[in-house]
Amino acid sequence: MTQGRPLLNRRLAEFGTTIFAEMTALAVRTGSINLGQGFPDTDGPDEIREAAVRALRAGHGNQYPPGPGVPELRTAVAEHQQRRYGLVYDPDTEVLVTTGATEAVAAALLALLEPGDEVVALEPYYDSYAACIAMAGGTRVPVTLHPHDGAYRLDLDELRAAVTPRTRLILLNTPHNPTGTVLTRDELAAVAELACERDLLVVTDEVYEHLVFEGEHIPLASFPGMRERTVTISSAGKTFSFTGWKIGWITASPALVTAVRSAKQFLTYVSGGPLQYAVAEALRLPDSYFDALRADLRAKRDLLSTGLAEAGFGVYEPAGTYFVTTDIRPLGGEQDGLAFCRALPERCGVVAVPNAVFYDHRDQGAPFVRFAFCKRTEVLTEAVGRLKGLDMR
Repeated sequence: MTQGRPLLNRRLAEFGTTIFAEMTALAVRTGSINLGQGFPDTDGPDEIREAAVRALRAGHGNQYPPGPGVPELRTAVAEHQQRRYGLVYDPDTEVLVTTGATEAVAAALLALLEPGDEVVALEPYYDSYAACIAMAGGTRVPVTLHPHDGAYRLDLDELRAAVTPRTRLILLNTPHNPTGTVLTRDELAAVAELACERDLLVVTDEVYEHLVFEGEHIPLASFPGMRERTVTISSAGKTFSFTGWKIGWITASPALVTAVRSAKQFLTYVSGGPLQYAVAEALRLPDSYFDALRADLRAKRDLLSTGLAEAGFGVYEPAGTYFVTTDIRPLGGEQDGLAFCRALPERCGVVAVPNAVFYDHRDQGAPFVRFAFCKRTEVLTEAVGRLKGLDMR
């Protein structure tokens, strides 16, 4: 304590250590299978790893890369957006490389918010959203996705009611972590209509864009009136299984990119120079790579979802991402997801994450628990076997 004040900025005082750090430490301490934190247990394509090695050896990016990112990656991002979605971006003025999607979210919110601005976000939400809104001095306004008929749904009336004269932007995540919801074309059209009507900015986190099993991923920026008011975020970690590389990007209008870059330059400035060259090659992999990734994860989704259901969990099968949300109430024991997750490693040697930490309305998420299926098939099979022997006493 100094001058009678806590050391930690009051805007961050509510957050503490992330649930991922806590649960990963618990997995290490107990020797449990970690299905909590969302990282693959195998590396991505060998040719992309070797591309990073070549860049290192050739001296590409070993010194500070350009502030907006290396031209090769910015060009590859622009090509990807046009090839996949028909969105045309200028790689020189409308693409910005970031230190993962997490920095992209932080830089966007720091750049675009003033203290007191309201941010509408879909609840439950990835924990960094709340912290970044707080750091920017904004006020988060959650709109809850509700479980219904085996999936989570957005209530568009609730979304519209959440917008006030103080609302600055909507923070959207689709495919959605942790629920696995993929917003439909009609839902996205309604969001776009609301944003245009109320003159709102939208920041969209689309890092799971290639992990869609049911439906399709449609960037919000592709809807009428949205290109000039949308900051689209994605990254290499989830698509190429190199989460430790922390290479992300935004695509947006020149004015929005300039604003976000103004904040980003005082965060990391630049990072991952040689890795940026490798990710540029990754984005140009043939469609067969993306198809195989999706098929592999769909099979793993089905394996884990079936196993969880057989173990007695209520299962909300995800349409996208690599997480499955479960309801622990059918097990008949613990009703508090946080207490359940803290006890689960001792009960059966598996680690999960409680969804309640992703809610402002903690009671809404209390009985729900998230498992990750981005692991080797044999690991998931072993985890399912352990979960079937779960002792709730």
